[in-house]
Amino acid sequence: MTALQHVKLGTYYMVHLPEADDFDFWRERARALVQCDVPPDRVAWVEPGGSGDLFAHGERRMPVPPIDAKPVRANRRFVSLARNAILHSDPERFALLYRLLWRLQSNPRMMEDKADPDVRRVEELDKNVRRDSHKMHAFVRFRLVESEDEEVSEHYVAWFEPEHHILRANAGFFMRRFSNMRWSILTPRGSLHWDTETMSEGPPAERHDAPGGDPMEDLWRTYYASIFNPARLKIGAMLKEMPKKYWKNMPEAALIPDLIAGAQGREAKMVEKGALEFEERPDTLAAIDKAIHGCRKCPIGQLDNHAVMGEGPQDAALMIVGEQPGDQEDQTGRPFVGPAGQLLDAHLEKVGIDRRAAYVTNAVKHFKYVQRGKRRLHQNPGAKEIDTCRWWIESERAIVKPKLVLAMGASAARGMLGKTVSISKVRGAPIPLEDGSELWVTAHPSYLLRLDGPAREEQARLFDADLAAVRARLEELA
Repeated sequence: MTALQHVKLGTYYMVHLPEADDFDFWRERARALVQCDVPPDRVAWVEPGGSGDLFAHGERRMPVPPIDAKPVRANRRFVSLARNAILHSDPERFALLYRLLWRLQSNPRMMEDKADPDVRRVEELDKNVRRDSHKMHAFVRFRLVESEDEEVSEHYVAWFEPEHHILRANAGFFMRRFSNMRWSILTPRGSLHWDTETMSEGPPAERHDAPGGDPMEDLWRTYYASIFNPARLKIGAMLKEMPKKYWKNMPEAALIPDLIAGAQGREAKMVEKGALEFEERPDTLAAIDKAIHGCRKCPIGQLDNHAVMGEGPQDAALMIVGEQPGDQEDQTGRPFVGPAGQLLDAHLEKVGIDRRAAYVTNAVKHFKYVQRGKRRLHQNPGAKEIDTCRWWIESERAIVKPKLVLAMGASAARGMLGKTVSISKVRGAPIPLEDGSELWVTAHPSYLLRLDGPAREEQARLFDADLAAVRARLEELA
């Protein structure tokens, strides 16, 4: 039987695909079937190695669409998802895509229906394929092997086990990235070979066909161990991004268990020294301002944002500490100028505290957000991010030397204390700090903005009471 065979069994058509990842072939046949008004339940799609031949009773040519057949509708979203979904290993993917294409003819906006089970399934297939491609880009490891060709000085071979039919789709990525290197990628689904000029395909391979290591891997393991940062270790996130099934092909993976085991101890030693891998503590506010703009010690500082320095008198008796800059603070470079800042100003004025006499800053110096279209949505900083930024807030406090610190919100309180506390349990009373000053804790004004009705009125009353107690204590310390 030929690679392509269409067999009509009564009113059924059977389509044999020449390759498991051949989108163009599937699209051409699917268009013809739609134009011939062949419904999804009358078509069977069989990929190479399938069992469709067991039911073949004779060859039939594909039905030819009539001359006046309507054009087949398929929007960009469908085509984009289909190109990826067809690489999935699910044997039902071809039938799913044809069913979607068939339905699109009567409902062109169907792909916008997120609740539709077919749409959700094709989105899931697309996501799985993209994840598999990402893992291939990240975890393919080439190893140097001796070439049998005397004219070839170096040849690199990698072994990878993809979950889906992504090998050919990702050939261009490796060709561009390693264009000057002779390499082969071996997988159980096929192989790729690049000689710096021509890409060729080969048959499936087995694990023992790939080399087990090369001398350069000792250098790579030494480098990996030296750059491992325990302060940024998140085991759950690491395992999600780098599942253990890929470790066997990665030379550095053998080091990971010991590095994880020693991470907490290394981090504790770094904290005891006063900071996480920072230089000498700045001795002026101007020096802190300059340093935080170049700080990339935590993931927040690596976003597309700007550091926001505190502002106010250098000898202020009161330091007000918030959580982090918001979108407007990030754009203006000043703390508490957005909605939360405006609400804070109103309450400070109500209880008789002059903001201009206070030093106002944040526990975290960069805006943490997630992009949603053109909007940047606020995200709470994590405990390690707050702890990393304590270096800066402690440096500010050491220079300003306030008599009283007002921490607004749990993140600000952690920035001052190095531990998480319950606002409801500690608000309204002073907490002594090691330098003789006092810490007072209250809610963040943004919390009030999220409330309405009686709940907001009650929290506003508590907020005013906290501020009034701070003002009274400042008068006692004056």
